[in-house]
Order: sequence, then structure tokens, then C-alpha cells
Amino acid sequence: ELQLVESGGGQVQAGGSLRLSCSASGFRFDDYEIGWFRQAPGKEREGISCISSSKSTTYYTDSVAGRFTISRDNAKNMVYLQMNSLEPDDTAVYYCAADFVPPCGGSWIANWKYLELWGQGTLVTVSS
Repeated sequence: ELQLVESGGGQVQAGGSLRLSCSASGFRFDDYEIGWFRQAPGKEREGISCISSSKSTTYYTDSVAGRFTISRDNAKNMVYLQMNSLEPDDTAVYYCAADFVPPCGGSWIANWKYLELWGQGTLVTVSS
């Protein structure tokens, strides 16, 4: 079974940090681009970051650049999102997604509706 499972969400005060994890199984993980997305209450899902299968390329949207860092460990089938300097506007359900078709970048993020695999999400709440 192809599966992505997110973990690491929780409640944190503004200025704090969290690290999200995404565990993959059932497919050749190191062949896939992986991204992180989020959906705030009452808003559309948005992409925030992605990383290429080889780890050579990373991409961040302006809203998280400089605060969030994406990484992956292909030996462990894991992707991480280190989130620093969290703000109340970062409150959302965070999802990881995977797709065989490259390249990670702005277009890949923008076309999130067509990505192949999705996790169930993990909730991040940032209080002021």
C-alpha cells in the first residue's frame, strides 16, 4: 500500500519551532519529489516547499522562505520540515505529498491538485 504519514504537529507559541516528519512506504521513495502543503481554516490548500528526489533542489514559497527548511533521508524514507520563527498565520493542517513527475519548483507546488500521493495531515497551531 502506497502511504504517506505525517507527524510532529502540535501547539506552539509564536516564535517557537516544530519539526514535522513524513514517513513514506509502499513505493520507491527516492524516485519521488516530495512537498509540504498546508491548509488553514477557511482557506484553500497551499504549497509551501518541495525537495527533489535526489535532494539537489529545494523550493520555498515567500511565506516560509528563511524560516522553514525541508530535508529528506532517502535511506529512511523520511522527509522533514523544520519550522522556526512560527507565526499565528502558520496555523494550519500540514500535509506531505509525493509525485514521480519532476521537477520540484514553483509549478510543481502550484499544481498540487494533480499530485499522486497525499498524507492525512498533521495540525499545527501557533498561538500569539
